[in-house]
Amino acid sequence: MVDYKDKDNFTTAIQTIFPKLMHYLQTEESRELTGLDITPGQVNALLVLYFNESLTMGELSQELFLAESAVTRMVNRLVKLNLVRRYGDEKDRRIVRVSLTSFGRQLARLVFNRRTHRFNNLAERITLEEREMLIISLQAVLRVFEELEQLYQQKQARQQENLPELQSEVLPEQSQKQGKG
Repeated sequence: MVDYKDKDNFTTAIQTIFPKLMHYLQTEESRELTGLDITPGQVNALLVLYFNESLTMGELSQELFLAESAVTRMVNRLVKLNLVRRYGDEKDRRIVRVSLTSFGRQLARLVFNRRTHRFNNLAERITLEEREMLIISLQAVLRVFEELEQLYQQKQARQQENLPELQSEVLPEQSQKQGKG
């Protein structure tokens, strides 16, 4: 039996498992979207809205981990497909809110039901202990990825703060070199 406490064995196993897992999930996602004429990203937006009555464009972009400009383009396509509606906030007309149309809600429910069926099949084929270990492990992976993302964002912010300082140090040197040349 392989010792996954060893970091190298753990890393090798993850690098072997994840591509296969991603392939399986993408294949299943393609099957569940067959005939629906929408992209996986659009489905994710529908599902986020399915579990939230309505969201601002900013909230939706945060939930989808996408830039607001990308979410705006996605919402434009979903509006054209009559899956979501966009409207001004009652309290502040500058805020744009998005919610599902009845057709969008039906489609999101269909996708949700298909995914529920897929994960029920998984649950039936693994032991109760494996279910518990899987959820605990996935929660740990998600927690670590979120922590790493926060560290990355903090690093980016520090670099942006130091950018003017670095430019003032670098630019005079460049102008002196150019003046001498």
